[in-house]
Amino acid sequence: MKTTMRTAIAAVAGLLLVGATACTDTTVEPKSTITGANVFNDAGAYKAFIARVYTGLAVSGQQGPAGQPDIQGIDEGFSQYLRLYWEAEELPTDEAVIGWGDVGLPEMNTQLWAASNSFVVAMYYRIYFQVGMANEFLRETTDDKLSARNVSSSLRAQIQQYRAEARFLRALSYWHAIDLFGSVPLVTENDPLGSTPPPQATRADIYNYVVSELQDIQNQLPDPGPSTYGRATGPAASMLLAKLYMNAGVYTGSPDWTNAMNAIQQVIGSGAYTLDPSYQHLFQADNNTSPEIIFAIPQDGLKTQTWGGVTFLVHAECGGNMSNADYGIDGCWWGIRLKQQAYNNYSAGDGRASYFYTTDQNVDVASISNWNDGIAAPKFTNKTSTGASGSHATFVDTDFPMFRLGDAYLMYAEAFLRGGGGTQAQALAYVNALRERAFGGTSGDITADQLTLPFILAERGRELLWEGHRRVDLIRYGEYTGGDYIWAWKGGVAAGKSTESFRDLYPLPASELVANPNLTQNPGY
Repeated sequence: MKTTMRTAIAAVAGLLLVGATACTDTTVEPKSTITGANVFNDAGAYKAFIARVYTGLAVSGQQGPAGQPDIQGIDEGFSQYLRLYWEAEELPTDEAVIGWGDVGLPEMNTQLWAASNSFVVAMYYRIYFQVGMANEFLRETTDDKLSARNVSSSLRAQIQQYRAEARFLRALSYWHAIDLFGSVPLVTENDPLGSTPPPQATRADIYNYVVSELQDIQNQLPDPGPSTYGRATGPAASMLLAKLYMNAGVYTGSPDWTNAMNAIQQVIGSGAYTLDPSYQHLFQADNNTSPEIIFAIPQDGLKTQTWGGVTFLVHAECGGNMSNADYGIDGCWWGIRLKQQAYNNYSAGDGRASYFYTTDQNVDVASISNWNDGIAAPKFTNKTSTGASGSHATFVDTDFPMFRLGDAYLMYAEAFLRGGGGTQAQALAYVNALRERAFGGTSGDITADQLTLPFILAERGRELLWEGHRRVDLIRYGEYTGGDYIWAWKGGVAAGKSTESFRDLYPLPASELVANPNLTQNPGY
């Protein structure tokens, strides 16, 4: 068993039988065969419940890999949180294409989705499923309810920590909500169940709420360590705060580089993390031992089975003449490849491109549906650092590193360059530490004159390729929509073209506008 939280997530994947319908009313209690009147007779139910909230990031339903989906109206594998988030953040950018023709998926490659796009809709519902689960945990763990159940003081102390973790997970999903959709409903545990549809909060209001929540819980979260791997910790909250501050100019109109730098320094200064000597180890089946990962979504081939998550990434990035055995899996899905702009972003000697598969692959993506157009990039693998295969040939053991130290180093450099504080010497040292790992020595080092914002954007593309950061980065730099930066298939043509600025946000689901008259659609849709 790899970790305590991985064990807990696996153990309760089927405990709380919660379902969501095609309409997300966040004031309606998640449906369950277990009620507050009986589930909390067992003191262990509190740990099981918070583990189930974590599980919402890792699996797609109550009976892995399929059978009792959390989200209805879409294929269960397609509706898994991480898979949806990865597609929303990577496919519309200069980094990836996916060749499948499932309804709604081709538009994700080109920024041409509509308000009825099933992948956009499912992402919105998945976010609010997570929010609803966190809210319900918080409702069931108030002081009054704990007193009524005669919960011991020692268990109460543990539950208070769990409450902080639930608030972190809710904050994470609300960050995704404002980043992807802008102004959305803000519903907390204090909103009564079964009331009228919630009002639409502004993007800035939700930003301020999430920032205040994270500030409040930082000292209540557990410390980093082997027993808390895969769980929210103080540094994980600081990293999420840093992500919010880094993009404050987008979310509120007012940049906040100083607070971004302060949060980044809290992460780095915690001393809990060091760079992994092996870049590839960060994406292998035993990456739970990496000293670099700050917050991961744990995967277990035997106990958290899903057709989404890293199982999707490992299988979909493989095809053509590639050998299944090389990646510890039983079959390739012939799906994801690099757009040529991403491939051409690497220089000779950069070890971060050493895993690219080029045999019989064309650099340019002339046809999205043709697997051989676009270099294959099997970054995630179900092989361990010693070459052993994962525990299952279909469902992988490889965790997804949502936050890691290498990202924090690059965030420090960017915040410095944007006037947030810090020093040039430290920024340069952090960037060169990453490049020395990539090049196996100092041959890839840059000088102070080369440390510029365009370089940092390009370096983030190299270091964090396919880790779910690219859309956020391009929007922050003003290069996601418009015509300043054109890449393959942007706007729906092979050579790429300018796209409208309203595409910086996804549309609110058309079904939600019908269900909740308080909502106003994002401009342009």
